Amino acid sequence: MNAISLQDRSFLARRRADRLLSGGRPQTVREALAALAALSDGPYPLDEPTDMYGNRIVRTLERRTADLLGKPDAAWFPTGTMGQQAALKVWADTHGPAVAMHPLAHTEVHERRAHQVLSGLHSVPQTAAPRQPTVAELAGLDEPFDVLMLELPLRDAGFVLPSWEELTALYDFAADRGVPVHLDGARLWESAPHLGRSLPEICARAGSVYVSFYKSLGGHSGAVVAGDEEFVRRIKLWRHRYGGKLWQQWPAVLSALAGLDTELPRLPDYVAHAKVVAAALAEAPGAWINPAPPHTHQFQLWLPHPAERLAEAGLRQAEEQGVSLFGGWREPGPQPGVAMTEVAVTAAALEWTPKEITEAMAGFLALL
Repeated sequence: MNAISLQDRSFLARRRADRLLSGGRPQTVREALAALAALSDGPYPLDEPTDMYGNRIVRTLERRTADLLGKPDAAWFPTGTMGQQAALKVWADTHGPAVAMHPLAHTEVHERRAHQVLSGLHSVPQTAAPRQPTVAELAGLDEPFDVLMLELPLRDAGFVLPSWEELTALYDFAADRGVPVHLDGARLWESAPHLGRSLPEICARAGSVYVSFYKSLGGHSGAVVAGDEEFVRRIKLWRHRYGGKLWQQWPAVLSALAGLDTELPRLPDYVAHAKVVAAALAEAPGAWINPAPPHTHQFQLWLPHPAERLAEAGLRQAEEQGVSLFGGWREPGPQPGVAMTEVAVTAAALEWTPKEITEAMAGFLALL
């Protein structure tokens, strides 16, 4: 008999757990299909023909997203990586190929440097600090740049956002130099509470904005890039060139529309409760929360234990006690034996009180 893989063991443990703190319960294909079918009674254009190469229900999502972000138009992409490629390529064509981005930006770290390999772009590091750049740092760069990219929030720094005043200063700096701003807003949806402004206000001075539908909204996949009409016309050309003009995309698009209806309105509650969850977790011996308090509904939890031991303890707690607190652990820092997990506060976490969290955390650490 073949031993069950660690991935399958984790899937089964989280599915069977009575309570989850971080993230949602994983689904089977059958369950995901049933959830999609349940949308048949929703306010969606289900009686029109299926989409062909980006029309119909795809355009419905594009227009709705553009309205939510306060932009004239938007284009759907099957992946955010492709969407960002298209957006930055268009800016390179009109302004130049040098893009100022953070060394921890998703484009730099998680996309195999596609912007350089495929699109011939050149990244200019904004700052070495694990936070959003400052105007002084951008002004002091030795190398000129043609486009300013801001990842809001900066995931690998701990889902970190600037203040509204800091963001405004960055917009002012770019405008003074005639440099367009592109927002990597994969998780922009949950950024409004910290910034204290609406999504249209946050995006108003950005030339282009990318948002994701599966990271925080629970969609199957996909992304949208928004901007003015001419910009969107041009990124659609690059979407086709990059292989993103697909025959039919209605399942992913339908799940994205549902996420806008169900998850987007709940994100402020998640963000507020993330502060409660983080404060309770911080009481554990050696625990470190980054940032403290969280800027969004996601944050980093660090513990002075090896990732492998923490992962095994989490699996045991889920299997033996029916409680799943965290997802995966890794050791991204310079010090061995110090591990980090990303905590995502969603619907399941709203049921947890601080006392329950501290008790469950004590049970988790007891399994090390």
